[in-house]
Amino acid sequence: MKRNIYLDFTYLVILAASFGAVLVLGALVAPVIFHTDKITVDLLINHYNAGIIMAEIFHRFSYWLYVVVIMTVLYESMQYKTGQRDAVAFSSAVIVIFTSLMFSAVYAPKILAMQALGAEATQSDTFNNIHIASEIDFKILAVALIVLFVRRLMLLRVS
Repeated sequence: MKRNIYLDFTYLVILAASFGAVLVLGALVAPVIFHTDKITVDLLINHYNAGIIMAEIFHRFSYWLYVVVIMTVLYESMQYKTGQRDAVAFSSAVIVIFTSLMFSAVYAPKILAMQALGAEATQSDTFNNIHIASEIDFKILAVALIVLFVRRLMLLRVS
């Protein structure tokens, strides 16, 4: 069967860009926003307002994750249907889909809703648990994205 190199390339770029975005948001953007006291001189953003900014960034990133989910479902379904099945790619794709949807459809909206209730709501154990779960979800997403990217790249070399 003839491969569509443009589709493969587009899918790999989306996976790589998504992995890069997860790394940049988690390792660069969040620490800068939550530690303005170490960076700025006359501007200090309290933890609650920093959380609002970060939540809005993640809310907007959620739209990208929906695109990733759609592309992953379409591409992996096509691969499966054409008989190009791989357990590692399938497993990591399921994890990418699940963690993306959990982050975009569950964690981000719940965090935004609790922030809308005020600063007191963000200091509760419930908020803390949701926040920790979303961080773990984001880390699992990063690992699944890189595994899926590398596996699909390896499978392209074989075919």
